[in-house]
Amino acid sequence: MAALLAVNSAASLWGPYKDIWQTVVNAIWKRQPEAIHLLDQVLKKHKPDFISLYRNPPKNVQQHEKIQKASTEGVAIQGQQGTRLLPEQLIREAFILSDLFDIGELAAVELLLAGEHQQPHFPGLTRGLVAVLLYWDGKRCIANSLRALIQSRRGKTWTLELSTELVSMTTRFTDELMEQGLTQKILTLVSHIDVNNEFEKLQRERGLGSEKHRKEVSDLIKECRQSLAESLFVWTCQSPLSKDDTLILISYLEKVTVEADGLLDCVNLALLMALLYCFDVSFLEQSTEDREDLMHQLPLLTERQYIATIHTRLQDSQPWKLPGLQATVRLAWALALRGISQLSDVTALAEFTEADEAMAELAIADDVFLFLTESVVGSENFYQEEFYIRKIHNLVTDFLALMPMKVKQLRNRADEDARMIHMSMQMGNEPPVSLRRDLEHLMFLIAELYRKDPFNLELALEYWCPSEPLQSSTIMGSYLGVAHQRPPQRQVVLSKFVRQMGDLLPSTIYIPYLKMLQGLASGPQCAHYCFSLLKVNGSSHAENIQGTGGSPVSWEHFFRSLMLYHEHLRKDLPSADSVQYRPLPLRGITQKEQDGLISFLQLTTTIVKWSENARLALCEHPQWTPVIVILGLLQCSIPPILKAELLETLTAFGKSPEIAASLWQSLEYAQILQTVRAPGQRQATGIEVELNEVESRCEEYPLTRAFCRLISTLVESSFPSNLGAGLRPPGFDPYLQFLRDTVFLRFRTRAYRIAAEKWEVAEVVLEVFYKLLRDYEPQLEDFADQYVELQGEEIIAHKPPGFSLMYHLLNESPMLELSLSLLEEGVKQLDTYAPFPGKMHLEKAVQYCLALLNLTLQKENLFMDLLRESHLSLIVTPLEQLLQGINPRTKKADNVVNIARYLYHGNSNPELAFESAKILCCISCNSNIQIKLVGDFTHDQSISQKLMAGFVECLDNEDAEELINPENDLESEKKQSRIHHETKIHILNLLITSLECSPPNLALYFLGFELKKPVSTTNLQDPGVLGCPRTCLHAILNILEKGTEMRTGPTAVQESPHLAELCYQVIYQLCACSDTSGPTMRYLRTSQDFLFSQLQHLPFSIKEHEISALNQMSWLMKTASIELRVTSLNRQRSHTQRLLHLLLDDMPVKPYLADGEGGMEDESRSVSAFLHIDTASKVRRKILSILDSIDFSQEIPEPLQLDFFDRAQIELVIANCEHKNARGQVICNVKYLHRVLVAEVNALPGMAAIGQRPLLMEEINTILQYVVERNKLLQCLHAKRHALESWRQLVEIILTACPQDLIQAEDRQLIIRDLLQDVHDKILDDDAAQELMPVVAGAVFTLTAHLSQSVRTEQKRPLAVPVPGHSQYFLMLDGSFTSSPGSEGISVGFASIGDSSLHIILKKLLDFILKTGGGFQRVRTHLYGSLLYYLQIAQRPDEPDTLEAAKKTMWERLTAPEDAFSKLQRENMAIIESYGAALMEVVCRDACDGHEIARMLALALLDRIVSVDKQQQWLLYLSNSGYLKVLVDSLADDDFTLQSLLTPQPPLLKALYTYESKMAFLTRVAKIQQGALELLRSGVIVRLAQCQVYDMRPETDRHGMFGMRDPPVFIPAPVERYRQILLPALQLCQVILTSSMAQHLQAAGQVLQFLISHSDTIQAILRCQDVSAGSLQELAFLTGIISKAALPGVLGEFDIDLNEGTQMELQGHIGRFQRQCLGLLSRFGGSDRLHQFKLQDDNAEGDKVSKRDEIELAMQQICANVMEYCQSLMLQCAPTFQHTVCLFTPSLSESTNRDGPRQDTQAPVVPYWRLPGLGIIVYLLKQNANDFFSYYDSHRQNVNKLQNVEQLPPDEIKELCQSVMPAGVDKISTAQKYVLARQRLVKLINNRAKLLSLCSYITETCLFILWRHLEYYLLHCTPTDSQDSLLASRTSFKSRRLQDSFSSEPNLDFRNGKNRVSQNDIDQLQIEATNSFGESLQKKLLDIEGLYSKVRSRYTFIQALVRRIRGLLRVSRT
Repeated sequence: MAALLAVNSAASLWGPYKDIWQTVVNAIWKRQPEAIHLLDQVLKKHKPDFISLYRNPPKNVQQHEKIQKASTEGVAIQGQQGTRLLPEQLIREAFILSDLFDIGELAAVELLLAGEHQQPHFPGLTRGLVAVLLYWDGKRCIANSLRALIQSRRGKTWTLELSTELVSMTTRFTDELMEQGLTQKILTLVSHIDVNNEFEKLQRERGLGSEKHRKEVSDLIKECRQSLAESLFVWTCQSPLSKDDTLILISYLEKVTVEADGLLDCVNLALLMALLYCFDVSFLEQSTEDREDLMHQLPLLTERQYIATIHTRLQDSQPWKLPGLQATVRLAWALALRGISQLSDVTALAEFTEADEAMAELAIADDVFLFLTESVVGSENFYQEEFYIRKIHNLVTDFLALMPMKVKQLRNRADEDARMIHMSMQMGNEPPVSLRRDLEHLMFLIAELYRKDPFNLELALEYWCPSEPLQSSTIMGSYLGVAHQRPPQRQVVLSKFVRQMGDLLPSTIYIPYLKMLQGLASGPQCAHYCFSLLKVNGSSHAENIQGTGGSPVSWEHFFRSLMLYHEHLRKDLPSADSVQYRPLPLRGITQKEQDGLISFLQLTTTIVKWSENARLALCEHPQWTPVIVILGLLQCSIPPILKAELLETLTAFGKSPEIAASLWQSLEYAQILQTVRAPGQRQATGIEVELNEVESRCEEYPLTRAFCRLISTLVESSFPSNLGAGLRPPGFDPYLQFLRDTVFLRFRTRAYRIAAEKWEVAEVVLEVFYKLLRDYEPQLEDFADQYVELQGEEIIAHKPPGFSLMYHLLNESPMLELSLSLLEEGVKQLDTYAPFPGKMHLEKAVQYCLALLNLTLQKENLFMDLLRESHLSLIVTPLEQLLQGINPRTKKADNVVNIARYLYHGNSNPELAFESAKILCCISCNSNIQIKLVGDFTHDQSISQKLMAGFVECLDNEDAEELINPENDLESEKKQSRIHHETKIHILNLLITSLECSPPNLALYFLGFELKKPVSTTNLQDPGVLGCPRTCLHAILNILEKGTEMRTGPTAVQESPHLAELCYQVIYQLCACSDTSGPTMRYLRTSQDFLFSQLQHLPFSIKEHEISALNQMSWLMKTASIELRVTSLNRQRSHTQRLLHLLLDDMPVKPYLADGEGGMEDESRSVSAFLHIDTASKVRRKILSILDSIDFSQEIPEPLQLDFFDRAQIELVIANCEHKNARGQVICNVKYLHRVLVAEVNALPGMAAIGQRPLLMEEINTILQYVVERNKLLQCLHAKRHALESWRQLVEIILTACPQDLIQAEDRQLIIRDLLQDVHDKILDDDAAQELMPVVAGAVFTLTAHLSQSVRTEQKRPLAVPVPGHSQYFLMLDGSFTSSPGSEGISVGFASIGDSSLHIILKKLLDFILKTGGGFQRVRTHLYGSLLYYLQIAQRPDEPDTLEAAKKTMWERLTAPEDAFSKLQRENMAIIESYGAALMEVVCRDACDGHEIARMLALALLDRIVSVDKQQQWLLYLSNSGYLKVLVDSLADDDFTLQSLLTPQPPLLKALYTYESKMAFLTRVAKIQQGALELLRSGVIVRLAQCQVYDMRPETDRHGMFGMRDPPVFIPAPVERYRQILLPALQLCQVILTSSMAQHLQAAGQVLQFLISHSDTIQAILRCQDVSAGSLQELAFLTGIISKAALPGVLGEFDIDLNEGTQMELQGHIGRFQRQCLGLLSRFGGSDRLHQFKLQDDNAEGDKVSKRDEIELAMQQICANVMEYCQSLMLQCAPTFQHTVCLFTPSLSESTNRDGPRQDTQAPVVPYWRLPGLGIIVYLLKQNANDFFSYYDSHRQNVNKLQNVEQLPPDEIKELCQSVMPAGVDKISTAQKYVLARQRLVKLINNRAKLLSLCSYITETCLFILWRHLEYYLLHCTPTDSQDSLLASRTSFKSRRLQDSFSSEPNLDFRNGKNRVSQNDIDQLQIEATNSFGESLQKKLLDIEGLYSKVRSRYTFIQALVRRIRGLLRVSRT
């Protein structure tokens, strides 16, 4: 029992029924194949609900008690654990509800709980009120489901073309229901359920809320009754009822009454039709294949009993409550009997079929036709159901065709009556009362029945037997009940009826006959036949009937009468100045004649309206001239009602543009509206007077309405600009003024006898305004006064009416005020939800008002721009500002609010909601207005709630349907659903534009964000939680959510793609905007699991609507990128991981659970269920299948083939019509283009143009078609590009922002490989659109970069620890070295993905580069970048120089197997070579004249390739094809641009970067011996010598630079820039000097020239006033060059014919360089350098560590270079030891002085013209020895650290990282920290290794120089105080004459130096040297050799020198 007493949270009286209805809709109406199976289950489960239709669960004592105690004990809820306590209040409500609907107590509780749950969908209602709605909604769903099921049955009237399986199922199911007595139940329910009774019950229990709630409840109840009744109706349409059921139905109908207005209500109408279809045998006339089966099913034919019973019942004389209803049934029965009797095999039923005449007679006696006309056809539902119309049509035509005698009888009776009336009139008696009018009623019935034709059935065609066959496809529909070709017999009979009735027509039925014709003429073909009939009638009998003008029903007769009438009236027209003006008593026309005239006018109107041929034929008829006669009559004094009809007829004529043009002139001429006043005329005439005096007095306005309609039609057909020219200022103005000032502005203040007419007047006049404004395009000429000549004077012509309307709507004019007030009144009336007279017209008027505002908003910008340019003194205000104005009635600024309130009525008035949304969307672009609007919208709580509800309701609307290719003549339902859809689109666009404005804005309000507090503090909730209302965000998510749990994915994507696209865009914008991002993403993640559920359905299927689907995916992917980035930053790993798995896994989805998220299993299970894949197999990664879904190829429309227009001109016009649309795509405005082309055609002169007009128009159509295609192409490309961009963004985020450890390295490489290969395959396809190349290239760049990084990281990871015996620092990848023999796997390929994959990628990259051809430089820059990254993979990573590698013997090195790097490099090169010159050409061309970035990357690429190109193919190509020369020559151009870069505020630095790239490349070429030769040949150094930029060295401003408190910005200081320019040049010189072995002297000569040509700069640098890292670098390079170039013998390279002077000058330069270089020693070699260090430490704050390293290195380098220079000088200048060039004086004072106590004080710097002493060398030697050991220790420590990075303390790791990455170290993961630390350590190790090598070199050189000097001084030197010194020195110089180079100046120095050497100096030297060069120093030096030099294989150089020096000192001592 407990289980029975559990509460169903979905409410058993509502939830399940809602599901049934949804399933039925999906299966039957939406035809979803998967829904059929579901429907079967649902029907089996809920069969009892259908059988016991509407039976509620009964009350129950147990339940009552259970609920009574629920507040303390609680109740169980199905599917939830435990019980839930119910509040007392809810229990009380439950008992009320239980009594109210007589339902069980539990059911009542369920309804209330469901009501509580659904409350957010019904803002403003309590749960009780919602429960009432849900109760009736459940009932409605059951009734609708029943109706739909029965409708889908197999049967005799229609087929829904469903699958046979479904039809069999529903037929079987409904048959079972029928056997259980469905008819009885339906009829009982229909009679019991009564809106008024239900309302009384609800009213008593306060179960009714607001007006809206009342309306909704009453609508639901009505719909329940209606659907039940229609269920019976659709049943009888398809299958007959049994005898008993038919009798039950008849007994129900006996008791039916009509409504107060004499109509049958919709329920009873349906039941009557049901009965009529029971008696239907007409379907047997067609010979369909299942005719036999249907005949056997029909009890009318098979059951005699059936016929007998029904016949008896209907013959019963007992009258029904409605005799007319009884008569209708009897007539139907009579016709059924007659129909049966026509069938061949029914003789047995003769006794009944004979009685058909009698039965028909009974029916006619009861006025059956009158009843049908008034109560059935007049009913409001009649025209809404096609099969009602068909049934009555069949009834009438059967009567006319099957009972011709009856019809004849009726006619005879009518003739008889006419005679009697005529006689009694002759006698002067009253006509007899008892006359029957059956024929008239029949005619009126026919007139009414065919007057409207909402389904375009043209059923009336059956009455016209075509004399000539009509070429047209009549739309008869594919219904079984209607043959495509009725048997002609029937048609002949009917058409005979129409013709014969018109012969010898008695006057009594003249008007009914005309009315009947009018009905039968409704429709294009019918009208044509009717026109012919009237034409024929007039001509053939004209002679027979003695000259009376033919048959009275003919054009001839009618127009004759009109003309006579007109002539008659003209005779007694009052003269213009007679005082009286009132309608004279009717002259010569009786009331009857007037009615006849009106009827004929109406008939003419109908025919002319439908048939264009008739229109033109009548108009052009020479005798009849209808237009002239009508206009003539309008000027006469006739009743307004007749005038109105005449105007209506004119309106019909005005539909043809040809007629309309002349009609305008005639109107103006006739002065129907007086536009010209005659000078003496005292009184106005025309329609204005009629309105003000006649119609206002009668309080009826037919004439005014007709006039407005006429103007409305004429305005649409043709618009004359020079109306009234010659008589008045030409133009439309008088008409507009009359309509505006007299009709519109006063319409509210007039009195109306019929209330509805007030709104009708408003509607017709507003329609004219709307059309005028719609067709108005502001033109420049409208804004200048146009003058015309009138009677000899110049007057200003009127402006176009559109201009005038715009002006009035852009000012606070009465017109705008009235329009706004009308909108306010409209919304007030709609808010009452009550019907009122003229409601439809009011809605239409409001719609036109809103449309006017809309048009104004669209055109105001252009209008105001043109007005500003013109000189008109008019002032206008933008409409959006006027709408902000104060409303005079409410004294509030509520105009926009009133407009927005129409959205609240979106369901009942979709058009108004649509226009309103459009206006709001237009206004919302302005952010200032947004803030004001938010204030207005939220000012009043109840209005605010309503507005929110309105917006949400419009978005929630279920009926909306997107029509992909809308046809013009849509059914009204389709139109409605399209409007609903467009409204949604406008609302979303409003949200999108608002989100771009700063907060507060409307979007934030409608999406439920905080407006009072900061937006980011919002906490979004599900609707109903914490009082949160249902907002637009919930509605949008709801749209996107539908269908996500199914396999097919979100339904919106398929059904309304554009809507879905905008929804995704709104979500993306919310996530992307910093304010809204946090709350939105939190809500989507936690409450909705939005992204996961959406992404699992990607890619969406794209076939039908490619553009939308691509954009949907784009927004979704962009949102996913943000989510991945945010979750990664916030370390929400499980979320990130879940999305990554979804996107990247190539295994089928397994039920994947995020940590502790229980709710996930179901989802993922459904996913894996629908993949149906064996788990072992692989599936395509989602990220790849998304890429697959983007089709790179694009159909291009065929080029235009034109006969008339010039193609080039058309292209120009199209280009002029282009504009940017909302999405920023440039597309052509088709409407505008059309206008331009049509204007062009209209301007063509002559008759030929008129003849060719159709051809021209056709060609215009072709052009427009082409432009539409072209626009589509552009949009499609834009969408593809957008999708690709988003895809690329997603890929980049996955690779860069997500934690690396979430994807294993191996998978990562495989994923990148797959992505690269796929994206390349797609873009390299021949059909791929070139527009997509840039995006793809960008993606390739990113992917290659990550591939390179990933592979290189993988190689760095396995760091082999050096093993003592075998301590190479080698990588595991180097194959067999470190891996044990078992682990062969690694050495197979390079990295995880293997060599072959890498080669494929390389080939595709190169193919892509070649595919770009000459254009697409941007694309190529990306590809060059990718290629560089790719080539980087094969580059050996930075290995730490552990000084171990050198231990290997040369042989070991040569025979070592090729490692993976070299192998890959070699293979890469082979692939690149295979592309040959084509690839070289592309790259070289870009390197020489590409865009700056392209040039830099191409140079970098060349650099890379040349460096690995062992065959030197590329170098060869470069030099042979002249590209190298071009590059070298371009340095001259660079010179100018570089000079401009040295100004304090430089222009862009692009030139600097390209220069650096170029120099780097040239330097790379110079490193190859062949390259250096090529460069020398192309004169690169000569070019550098000519560049002037090197002479522009900026002065360094020490205090300025370092006194700057601001850190330097991105642009470096001028000095830095100068260094960036100079250093590459110095480096290039150095490299060329090094690598040009053969041409060394030539190179040195050129370099020397370079030095000399920039000697000022060079000397400034050598002076080195400012010591900084940069200046030291300059020095290091420069000393390096000088040491190789400024040598003896180089001058010989210069031209031989140098004259003496020049030679002297050159030698002077060289000498100066020498002196300066030696001078540097004392600064950087002596103790001075410590001082320099101190200086540096004070200055460099930021990057102290690495700066110090750099400086240290530079100083050592300088010393090494100077020492090298000294050595070279000594070796080159002195052929023998005796003749050593002495560079140092024999004084060690430098050294002792420095070793002494005064170390810190700065020693005096030796001026560079004095030679330094040997002491400095000794000092340098000592210093170096000390440094060496400190460097060596530091090196060893770092190597140890590197091998055990993981064991280092965290602080040290952090410190190491900070020097690589100054900021943000704390944010990175430990693994990344280790990587950074390793990088830093490798750098340190290599820095130390370099220092060690320099130390070692300096040590050796110092020792050498020391040895040579000591040897000279101690052994060979003759002191000055000895005798032969002069001789000695002289001979030594003579012997060195052959060395030209160092003759003059330097020798003075040397000589002076030597001349000063005395014996004392030599002795002193001996003592000091012995002391300085002591044991400790010697030991150190030997240790250096042991530790370092030996390893470097210069075995015992130091040892030998030390030995010699020791020997020297010993020898000399002795």
